Amino acid sequence: MKAFQDRLAEVTRGGWIRAGIWSALYIAFVIWVAWGDWKSLGWLVLLPLIVDMFTTKYINYSWWRKYKDTKPALYTVCSWIDAILFALVAVYFINLYIFQNYQIPSSSLEKTLRVGDFLYVSKMAYGARVPQTPLSMPLVQHTMPNWLGGGKSYFDKPHWNYKRLAGWTSPQKGDIVVFNFPAGDTVCTLMQNPDYYTLKHYYGEALIKSRKDVFGEIITRPVDRRENYVKRCVGTPGDSLQIIDNVIYVNGEREPEREGLQLNCFVHTDGHIFSAKYLDKIGISLADRAQVDPTIWHFPLTQAMKEELEHNPHVLRIEVEPETQGGAVYPLGHNEWTRDNYGPIYIPRKGDRIRITEDNFWLYKRIADAYEFKPMAIGEEYEFSMDYYWMMGDNRHNSADSRYWGFVPEDHIVGRPVFIWLSIDKDKHGIRWNRLGNKATGR
Repeated sequence: MKAFQDRLAEVTRGGWIRAGIWSALYIAFVIWVAWGDWKSLGWLVLLPLIVDMFTTKYINYSWWRKYKDTKPALYTVCSWIDAILFALVAVYFINLYIFQNYQIPSSSLEKTLRVGDFLYVSKMAYGARVPQTPLSMPLVQHTMPNWLGGGKSYFDKPHWNYKRLAGWTSPQKGDIVVFNFPAGDTVCTLMQNPDYYTLKHYYGEALIKSRKDVFGEIITRPVDRRENYVKRCVGTPGDSLQIIDNVIYVNGEREPEREGLQLNCFVHTDGHIFSAKYLDKIGISLADRAQVDPTIWHFPLTQAMKEELEHNPHVLRIEVEPETQGGAVYPLGHNEWTRDNYGPIYIPRKGDRIRITEDNFWLYKRIADAYEFKPMAIGEEYEFSMDYYWMMGDNRHNSADSRYWGFVPEDHIVGRPVFIWLSIDKDKHGIRWNRLGNKATGR
């Protein structure tokens, strides 16, 4: 093995330049991560390894290359491992700071975004976050696939504080936003829908803990390892919001109804059976087709779909689903609001100081307990440390959104969908070619 001094003498100018560029990028990254929490500067201990990779190569990372002719099997295996590791590292950083793929799993934004749409989600639009759990498996949110043994896909330590690069903008009213599920901090492993807090409200904590065969273990997840949700932002920091008869009012002004907005309706007929071809034509998916009895159907309908059905000679009348079918809303057990008539509420912004009263204590208590970890007491002023948002689905009666689990903190914001790069229609088992390349910004 060559002496270190000999290796140093053989380093080319290009090697030093590459080492300088990558070292500068790494130092800048560590300082950004460590800002305000200087213990993280310890990651600079890896800097000599980065320099060595481009200069002396004293650590022989490519030892296997010399076996290309003598041990071709070993060479091939190591080549694949090297390529896979490089790809995983590249994907890891691209997903963290540039973009990620997201698939629409539910109908909460139908007809705006369809089940089976695959979205390009920009991390740079609202500013990329520092990963709070940096040691994790790329492309896996929180749980390893079964074929890899299951279990957590991340290490709890190190754990970095919330920090975000400057983005082009912040979430605006009307934006469709991808975010980490706020109520996903605590999870029942065998029953994750509805969320733990809803389960506790209906069944009680004691029952959940005693029936592990039904609910599973109770686990916790850090912010960046909670499920990804996608909804429309309808309220931004500093807004006052109220819902009256399914109509949203922000700062006292009625929000315009969007073309894709849907409400569940009971369609009363003379006993006629709608054909699959007819329901396809007006845009009712297989999953949304429910017949309550021989003369009553249950569909989520846009205004255009409702008008189409009203002109059908077999339809006698159409009634919007009663608000009582929506269940309890946030804050659970502490109001008489419903999903259709909600509020009014104030959406906090960073730096706001609000006097806590018996009327607003439960509305903001989760913010203090679960997001900001600061004490809150009735009769005292509370200063908010983050901006908060209110997210809802366009499919209003089929959307688990802020009406059920409350505010979305800024540190939960993941990114903004930009366009649809693939759309698969599970009803017809084919690709929706007309949706490819469509904008997914929600504007």
